[in-house]
Amino acid sequence: MGTMQYLLLCAAILLPESLAFPAQLKPESRSDTDTEKIKAYLDKFFPILEKTQSLSLEERIKEMQRFFHLTVTGKLNAETEETMKQPRCGVPDTADYKTFPGNPRWKRTHLTYKIVNYTPDLPQKKVDDAIRRAFMVWSDVTPLQFRRVFKTHADIVIRFARREHGDGQPFDGRGAVLAHAFYPGEGIGGDAHFDDDERWSEVNQEVNLFLVAAHEFGHSLGLGHSNVRGALMYPSYSYVNPATFRLPEDDRRRIQKLYGTKSSNS
Repeated sequence: MGTMQYLLLCAAILLPESLAFPAQLKPESRSDTDTEKIKAYLDKFFPILEKTQSLSLEERIKEMQRFFHLTVTGKLNAETEETMKQPRCGVPDTADYKTFPGNPRWKRTHLTYKIVNYTPDLPQKKVDDAIRRAFMVWSDVTPLQFRRVFKTHADIVIRFARREHGDGQPFDGRGAVLAHAFYPGEGIGGDAHFDDDERWSEVNQEVNLFLVAAHEFGHSLGLGHSNVRGALMYPSYSYVNPATFRLPEDDRRRIQKLYGTKSSNS
């Protein structure tokens, strides 16, 4: 045996096993990854509330599957995973989740809004127009009226932001969460924020600003998410031609329950 071989043999014998023969790190199994993935999704969009704090992970998955009308298995199957990947609103889907307690609604019908900054994806006039038309979706079917202000206090403040932006609900970069809004109330109540890592559009490219804004303003007025596919307040984004858009019946019924119907004299 040569000197070098002898020394190497001695080192292997004398050194602790963890140093002489480093153990291979156990690769993270797919089941571990899946568990973390679904738990993160549920914590964000189906947060644990007082009445659900005793639910198992399987029961929480079933709750999510029932909401989206998926096959209820309690497992992260392909159908459920595909739903989780869809771009969507950042507001939780849990029916009784509210940033402000109770059933918040504005106590008046004349509301103001302010656009504090713009996305570079669209000319400012295009953004102004998309926001104006998004409010009209709701004012066309209720007594609500919206007026834009520039310097004074506004009920609904609209901003484009990236990642952490001061409200404790950071955006996640391009894809996934597109925007979020807060239910009616003082301070941040009613405000709507749009993720500026998205690519905003006025047509069927990337993400249509009008459609997302109309959805978020539903939250600004007090509506939670709907589990009716095709409803404007359905959590996941899907494109509809803005030129022919009409507020679906589910959304109309729910907003009129809060604010009443539009007078023929309005």
